[in-house]
Amino acid sequence: MRQSTIKRSTAETDITVEIDLDGTGSYANNTGVGFFDHMLDQLARHSLIDMKITAKGDLHIDAHHTVEDVGIALGQALTSALGDKRGIRRYGSCLLPMDDALLRTALDLSARPFLIWNVAIPTAKIGDFDTELVREFFQALSTHGGITLHVDMLHGINSHHITEAAFKSVAHALRQATEIDPRKSGDIPSTKGAL
Repeated sequence: MRQSTIKRSTAETDITVEIDLDGTGSYANNTGVGFFDHMLDQLARHSLIDMKITAKGDLHIDAHHTVEDVGIALGQALTSALGDKRGIRRYGSCLLPMDDALLRTALDLSARPFLIWNVAIPTAKIGDFDTELVREFFQALSTHGGITLHVDMLHGINSHHITEAAFKSVAHALRQATEIDPRKSGDIPSTKGAL
């Protein structure tokens, strides 16, 4: 069973993440940050990873700690659910259009975290959401999920479209990478024999 539950509690946040890599994309995300919940819903739906995330954070300050810590906990949940990564495809990519926005993601579940983020979101806020937190989320996800993650914006005018396309693009790449390859379902996808 490729499932995991991670609980993360600090002086700033209290977070529970539950995922099932072999789900249908069902979701129940409640972080107290409306736009972020919408993005997490997209991540679940398009990756086909069942996802339930609850977070209570110091939103009276801002959403930074909540968004970053959810990225940390979700990355840890992915690492836990993947186990030794036996049989996974390991790599995933997606070129995703959303109206004016065109985003490209390529990732490797390598256990070597690295983020390349070439995404210029034109406004500082989407509603009351600080758009600089999008990169913070993916940095935390990459670091704690052991993901080499490249996200590039090829086109984009609207901040909402750009951000949503980024989450959907990463989701589709994650779906590919976490799937079991029926031709190599018993093998570690590395010549090293370990990831």
